[in-house]
Amino acid sequence: MSRKIKLIWDFKGPEGLETAKHHCIHLKEFAEIDNLTYHEVNHEQLHEFHVIAFITVDEADMKTFRDALKPHRGVLAN
Repeated sequence: MSRKIKLIWDFKGPEGLETAKHHCIHLKEFAEIDNLTYHEVNHEQLHEFHVIAFITVDEADMKTFRDALKPHRGVLAN
């Protein structure tokens, strides 16, 4: 079974939640336009002024997403 990688973008400030939600739309569009497989695209509010948007992909596809989308960081997904 392949490992999954969670690629993460951080959004901070009072508009962080809305920006993260909008970023998720673009993450889905990117994958669909290029016919790429992903497991999840979502956002999560960590603090009042810190929200993340993320996409979870197979480790084999991680470089394609990373190089094109420039995430702030990545972690192994559960």
